[in-house]
Amino acid sequence: MARRLSFVRGFAQHRSATDPRTQIPAQGLLPFRPKRARPYLYSDAEIRGLLSAALKMPYHQERGKLRPWIYHCLLGLLSVSGLRVSEARNLEVQDVDLKTALLTIRGTKFGKTRLVPLHHSTCQVLAEYIRRRNRHWRQRPVSPHLFVSSSGHRLDGADIRRTFYALSRQIGLRGPCDSHGPRLHDLRHRFATRILVRWYRSNQDPERKLPLLSAYLGHAHVADTQWYLNGSPELMREAMHRLEHRWEDRP
Repeated sequence: MARRLSFVRGFAQHRSATDPRTQIPAQGLLPFRPKRARPYLYSDAEIRGLLSAALKMPYHQERGKLRPWIYHCLLGLLSVSGLRVSEARNLEVQDVDLKTALLTIRGTKFGKTRLVPLHHSTCQVLAEYIRRRNRHWRQRPVSPHLFVSSSGHRLDGADIRRTFYALSRQIGLRGPCDSHGPRLHDLRHRFATRILVRWYRSNQDPERKLPLLSAYLGHAHVADTQWYLNGSPELMREAMHRLEHRWEDRP
């Protein structure tokens, strides 16, 4: 209702330019604060379960033979890079530079382009996937996108979600009839949280390095990155340990 009223308010402001009798609803007439979904922080075992289940996905025709590898690599890349699903979906083969271990992310949420460095183990998996992709689509037309469907087009976003839900139910992350549960976007939360925990444990200054993580994730404001770090018991323990260490020698 608050959102609907905001449309009325915009129309009323426009109308008041020609009819000064027009009443414009007050901003706080129907207060509303949107609630963000509580992130789910995957364990290492759950990530391994998802990747293993993806590789074991059945396929019924030869053209679907690459599908298990597509989702194995897509889910793995999301978990170790912090990419948005749309960014991974829009990647083209030319955006993957395995020699310099860099991804070029184009046309992001805020219209910017950024470079994302990769670990050598990630490069090895992507190299194997690209070899399989090239062999699978040899002498057949295919989209330039890195992750393609069985028909050779860029992966459909709805199909990505359906496949993820099916894999989640298969390994017990969701019940058979659950309509809510861990999301693909939560892989991004996990990545950000684990980076900060690593900084804490290596005695680095997370507060000073937070802008680096924000740039890596493609956020426009550091505050957006700070919200990603809420709700992590592991992160809170590391912060408490650092606080206790700072105060332990004081009377």
